[in-house]
Amino acid sequence: MATDAKVTVAARLDRLPPSPHTRRLVTLLSLGGWFEFYDLFFTAYIAIGLFKGGIFKPTTQGLFDLEGFASFVAALFLGLFIGTLVFSWLSDRFGRRSIFTFALLWYSAGAFIMAFQTSPQSIDLWRLIASIGLGVELVNVDTYLSELVPKSQRGPAFAYNQFIMFTALPVVAFLAWQLVPQTILGLEGWRWVVLIGSVGAAVIWWIRRQLPESPRWLEQHGRMAEAEAIVADLERKIETDTGKPLPPPEALSGEAERKSGSWMEIWDEVYRGRTVMLVIYNLFQTVGYYGFSSWVPQLLVSQGIEVTKSLAYTFIIAIAAPIGPLVGVVFADRFERKWQIAWAAIGVAAFGLLFAQQTTAVGVIVFGVLITLCNNWMSFSFHAYQAELYPTRIRAQAVGFVYSWSRFSAIFSGFIIAFFLGRYGTTGVFGFIAGAMMVVFIVIAGFGPAVTRRRLEAIAA
Repeated sequence: MATDAKVTVAARLDRLPPSPHTRRLVTLLSLGGWFEFYDLFFTAYIAIGLFKGGIFKPTTQGLFDLEGFASFVAALFLGLFIGTLVFSWLSDRFGRRSIFTFALLWYSAGAFIMAFQTSPQSIDLWRLIASIGLGVELVNVDTYLSELVPKSQRGPAFAYNQFIMFTALPVVAFLAWQLVPQTILGLEGWRWVVLIGSVGAAVIWWIRRQLPESPRWLEQHGRMAEAEAIVADLERKIETDTGKPLPPPEALSGEAERKSGSWMEIWDEVYRGRTVMLVIYNLFQTVGYYGFSSWVPQLLVSQGIEVTKSLAYTFIIAIAAPIGPLVGVVFADRFERKWQIAWAAIGVAAFGLLFAQQTTAVGVIVFGVLITLCNNWMSFSFHAYQAELYPTRIRAQAVGFVYSWSRFSAIFSGFIIAFFLGRYGTTGVFGFIAGAMMVVFIVIAGFGPAVTRRRLEAIAA
């Protein structure tokens, strides 16, 4: 192993080969994120139960009608917006491992309390509180993962990470299908769906014990002994896994320099263009992503499909959610990441317009699955992409800032989708989504830098 003082933690990490140990760390991180995805996606699946209980209405009487379901969607994304914008810096200040635990406990407590509320206002309030924890956690997982995984494995690692997390989608869809129409022990089925998701707090203690702190973060904060111990342990375990000596690390000029990061750095000449590009991207990508996933059962009902069949079709569509990331484990780093995002957006636009025209079960399911595959391919690609564009010292707060605009957009896009649905049906909804996806294609294809198989420190420079 090279002993030159200029050989950094990053150089040692990025030359590590694929191994079962690395996959295990990604799996543990992903299991923590699984509960966030469960919560994120139960919005669509409990909607019909909220309507049945008379708590919310499918459409709105005005732009900010709190009795309309759009206010429930807005509460989710307002909480995510606050979490990503206001609190993402906590990860840069206190470490990836600590915030991984704190944020999930926050969410679990908020979701548990929300499950017992009875008015639209109190449900929206606790939905917002729980979602602040989710917003912090989702940014932290992306940051944590990008720093632990070697450069040649980042794309497949993010794909595998989202494959595991997206298995929450068919689980919550199945539970909603079975529970939402029921009342069990005096509690409506939708409340049981929420309560099941809140048990994440019971397992997070065990998951956290198995995860090391990010060595890149430790090195950036001058905690060299801790960083050295973690990297040395990784090297030993991976050498044992592979049965081969590790290749020598490759030092990069200027990589050993430590700087203090600040929020203003995302606006300097190196990162300003990336920041603007990602803000615009996030404002529009969420329209396509959550415009479908958060509304699909109600979109089907609006097309004349009865409630029970709507939930069954939605469950079948949801089974496809992990497939896109699973395929991405093989192909994620074979093509430049920016083009994967851009072409997936075009797929969402085209298949969405075709979905709106379907009247048969086969057509609904086929095009619903295709939209889901494109959305989820875009998801794992851009979660990797935005974490790759900034240096370790500001990664969490920079990703939190640009990602927060997707949450800001979603606060209002739910009301806009409700407006289009009420006046123009599903064709109007998917026309709106297609326009947003065209903006995504233009901004990423035209202005996104290349990142695939490059060291984080080289991309940041």
